[in-house]
Amino acid sequence: MNWITLNKEVELSKIVEQSFIRPQLIFKHSTRCSISSIAKGRMDKSDVDKDCDCYYLDLIAFRNISDQIAETFHVHHESPQILLIRNGECIYEESHNAIRPDDILENISPVS
Repeated sequence: MNWITLNKEVELSKIVEQSFIRPQLIFKHSTRCSISSIAKGRMDKSDVDKDCDCYYLDLIAFRNISDQIAETFHVHHESPQILLIRNGECIYEESHNAIRPDDILENISPVS
């Protein structure tokens, strides 16, 4: 998994812009949470990044960005949490133990 570090609020506008070209995934990780570590471990072993750009947010260090994500994409803050962004909108969101790479890959597939 090749993570792109998300550590500036201005990068959110880039994610929205790029989502019209290629799906964008945001993984909000709490470095203090064992469930978050398990979810990150699952993601690290996956190849989800071949089908979308994958952003990693350390939400302990950058809680302000996590709050901005919730506001921008109209989701409730969770930790850990993944958001799949396509065409400027969050089309799939999951948290905690429900974060599974196979489910993400199913949702990345273009709608027919």
